[in-house]
Amino acid sequence: MTDLRDQLRNNMVALISLVIALSALGYNTWRNEQTERNRNIRAAGFELLTEIGSLQQIIFYAHFAEGDQRGDPRMGWADMLTINDLAALMPVAVIRDAGELRTVWQADAADLVEDDEAYRRIDEAIDALRLETLGALRSLK
Repeated sequence: MTDLRDQLRNNMVALISLVIALSALGYNTWRNEQTERNRNIRAAGFELLTEIGSLQQIIFYAHFAEGDQRGDPRMGWADMLTINDLAALMPVAVIRDAGELRTVWQADAADLVEDDEAYRRIDEAIDALRLETLGALRSLK
């Protein structure tokens, strides 16, 4: 037992240095993971806002400029697919709102031209997703 105490005393600096090095490595790894996660969320969030804007334009043209090809609800499906793909990289609340938007779009896109309620439901779902995406971007540290 005395030999063990002597060895610990003789190698205390080396042991403390090892603990500090392992702690620093662990923290650095965790910090890098957090930074990468934030970068992914930031990039996906900006792209998501772009796609949301594109979908918003489609519903505006469909509802307010009847007959304009830019308002073809079928074009909105490409945006919807991209929105859902990008939302997968975002926090859970954004994923949830993107799913709700897809559900509303699926139910109401065909009636978008003539039905004011369909337009309102889609517009509200888009606004909810936009606000949640902006909130996710603001919360990044």
